[in-house]
Amino acid sequence: MDCVEGNNFFKKSMASSDEKPGSTPVMGPGPTLPGKATTLGSKLVDTGAQMLQSVKPVKQMNMHACTFALYGHDLSRQIETHHFIQRVNQDFLQCAVYDSDQPSARLIGIEYIVSDNIFETLPPEEQKLWHSHAYEIKTGLWTLPGMPELLQDPEHKSLTKTYGKFWCTWQVDRGDQLPLGAPSLMMSPQAVDIARVNPELVKERNSRYGVSAGDAKESRVEMDEPEWINPNADYWKQHGKGFAIDVVQVEMEGTGALI
Repeated sequence: MDCVEGNNFFKKSMASSDEKPGSTPVMGPGPTLPGKATTLGSKLVDTGAQMLQSVKPVKQMNMHACTFALYGHDLSRQIETHHFIQRVNQDFLQCAVYDSDQPSARLIGIEYIVSDNIFETLPPEEQKLWHSHAYEIKTGLWTLPGMPELLQDPEHKSLTKTYGKFWCTWQVDRGDQLPLGAPSLMMSPQAVDIARVNPELVKERNSRYGVSAGDAKESRVEMDEPEWINPNADYWKQHGKGFAIDVVQVEMEGTGALI
């Protein structure tokens, strides 16, 4: 989808495929976020809310997975991701995705995960936005930090037969200090040279968590995969084409003439 012709702002800074945004807010060196320090009054509100409110949806996120994701329009851009997962039912998971598991972590996107049974009910055009998980799971790239591999086993056996749709809303890898532009569709690693995760990224992650991807891969080699991975998923593998969103101006419905 193209942007409005002649509108350089939209063309240069609102496409999810832009390597650099048109204008990045800068408020000091490094990854420091723009904005003032949190005031005492705001901290008191936060403390009161923590004591008096239940935040029930957030409390349903009871599992942490660490893995890697690739930008769908540029597979050379690869990031480590931390999924905080809510199991809605046995066939559907929803995940808040962060760039780390630290208190200062930035919320960079969302991923929805469905079983192969649900995926097969989706329209073909929708299926093209999803990626398969079998390779990611069986090679040990996806892990549940802090959990022994034996305890992870049942979850991984289930996940090998799932598909995910992951929208990245904050491209921290390109230096954005705020969530800018349109969301980017992300892909999972695959057994294709251009979609293999940089070994240094994996090595650093594994060292940090005391994980052995080799041992995990060996222990998962017998896990069942889908008998058939739908070719509409991982669409780029068959067609060499990714997807990117451009923000466009449209006529608003139901507003009448505002000007």
